[in-house]
Amino acid sequence: MPSSASMLTIGALARAAGVNVETIRFYQRKGLLPEPDRSYGSIRRYGEADVARVRFVKSAKRLGFSLAEIAGLLALEDGLHCEEAQAQAAHKLADVRARLADLERIEAALDELVRRCDAAHGRQVRCPLIQALKGTSA
Repeated sequence: MPSSASMLTIGALARAAGVNVETIRFYQRKGLLPEPDRSYGSIRRYGEADVARVRFVKSAKRLGFSLAEIAGLLALEDGLHCEEAQAQAAHKLADVRARLADLERIEAALDELVRRCDAAHGRQVRCPLIQALKGTSA
């Protein structure tokens, strides 16, 4: 008879990992979580390793890794491929920094447009924001 640690139903797995059942099924379809064989009574049973794997996926998602990138990290989960995992993390870090730089440029542009709107407020001029987005001057 299987141990109680491997007797989790899909609902119990979802609760233990802090996700919903559809997330478990989605991860299975994406190959991030293996689908266990059906035991007696045609019910799939999961273990603590499955809980840990779902938590791993959740943690990686919070760090911005895509599901494809997470699949790559899961392939390294034996802990013997630290350099490869580090390279993937370094690539993700560079991507995050590039996105932050883009967001800072967007912030500066929007800040300037909002200030133009404040300066034009109450005057009989066209909206500087709308005009800038149209590519014309106010």
